[in-house]
Amino acid sequence: MGSLLSGRGNIALVLIVSLLLTSIALLWSYHAKIKCGGEPFFPDGRSKHWPVGDPDAAIPCYSDLMYLWIGRDINNHVFPFIHGGINADGTLFGGVVEYPVLSGVLMYLGAIGAHTDTEFFQHSVLVLIPFAIAITIMLALLTRWWVLLWAATPPLVLYAFHNWELPVVFTAVAAVAVMAFGGSRRADGERRLSLRTSAILAAILLAVGFCLKLYPGFFVLPLAVYVLTRGHDGAAAVARRGLDWVGAIWVAGAATISVIAIQAPFMILGFEGWKAALSFQGKRQAEVDTNSIWYWGLRHLTGGETDTYHSLVGVLSPALILLAFVASVFLGWKVFQRTGTYPWIGVCGSMLAGFMLFHKVHSPQYTLWILPLFVLLQVRWPIILGYLLADLALDLTIFRLFGIYTSGSPMQWWVIGGVNFGVWVHAVLLAILLVAFARAPLREPLRSLMAGTNRDTSASVPADDTDPDPLDPTDDREESSVR
Repeated sequence: MGSLLSGRGNIALVLIVSLLLTSIALLWSYHAKIKCGGEPFFPDGRSKHWPVGDPDAAIPCYSDLMYLWIGRDINNHVFPFIHGGINADGTLFGGVVEYPVLSGVLMYLGAIGAHTDTEFFQHSVLVLIPFAIAITIMLALLTRWWVLLWAATPPLVLYAFHNWELPVVFTAVAAVAVMAFGGSRRADGERRLSLRTSAILAAILLAVGFCLKLYPGFFVLPLAVYVLTRGHDGAAAVARRGLDWVGAIWVAGAATISVIAIQAPFMILGFEGWKAALSFQGKRQAEVDTNSIWYWGLRHLTGGETDTYHSLVGVLSPALILLAFVASVFLGWKVFQRTGTYPWIGVCGSMLAGFMLFHKVHSPQYTLWILPLFVLLQVRWPIILGYLLADLALDLTIFRLFGIYTSGSPMQWWVIGGVNFGVWVHAVLLAILLVAFARAPLREPLRSLMAGTNRDTSASVPADDTDPDPLDPTDDREESSVR
């Protein structure tokens, strides 16, 4: 009993410290970004301080939250996608935003009652704060003090209120939390949820994430393979019962049905507006504001942003992303053959690294996507430190670079140097992480939760930690075989 109370006391301390640090980071982020707003305002509600704010501030005040106020009818409180479309020149109109549908709805909610970009920013902050708190709580419960990589590092300050990243990060972390909860043991030694049930719930969360910012949808594939290979028991269970094709199909089907259910109302009520957002992203080119290896690398080999450049990016970017996904799944399968368990979380991280490396858009705030994977997986410290330092250098210079380009001011060596340092260090580390994530073990107690060894009793863990599943017509195990 004393050990149990001590364990609960440690968890409480982790939660208190991490939530306090999260709150400090969110407050700091708010004060850094709000400096781009405030009186006086133009008639459309745009602050006259926008977009420079205090040019001498250590942290650039720029925030996409304020930027989005104008040009998408958010300031006119038009419900997104239903009435709009895209012009021949690629300009969106009628409430269409260049984001998936659920992000558009969140923007609409943030604009309720707002009459200026500053009020829109403040309302959006209120929408985002609960997601940041929930992420911290989940990561603290899953990894204990490793949560500080999330709560006490610069990205949360830099990007919490930069764009709508926190809701999508929440869905990805919540999917892992559901799998960990389902794999944990009740007092009687049984799983809290069957493997299939846990994975179906996680797949639904990932589908919601796909409708926010796409990338969690990629994670359905490794999750389905994890179920296919019988979860933590993996090779041992497959040898006895075979691959669980039915369970894998349930996972993929749950995700697919969820995406259709979310997208269908927008497609039915405003197909042209719904399609316009996809068309915008399809036409988007790898320019300076996309901040990718293509602009800072390939552009120099093609003599600038020529037709050849855009054609190569249009072909190479999706092809390399697809190749990276195949490599990630393959690396995970090699780990499965060696250890007996398919590392689905590591493969998710590997796929994300490949996507971030090769996609034609690599916004600085995407660091919030990958940061929880540094918390959940045992990644080497030099990689984490290098990534965070490069990210800090990039954020503190890229937005100053935009200002220099806009104003025509002389370029500062440290600005262009900081941008290139950030872009290329990130690129090298993402290439390393594409392999390293797939091979990285889980941190504790997440690893024990997923393995079902988290009980306080000394009873042995069953050899097969999956319960008989009524959805599986091939699962004919008797109760005694589970014990």
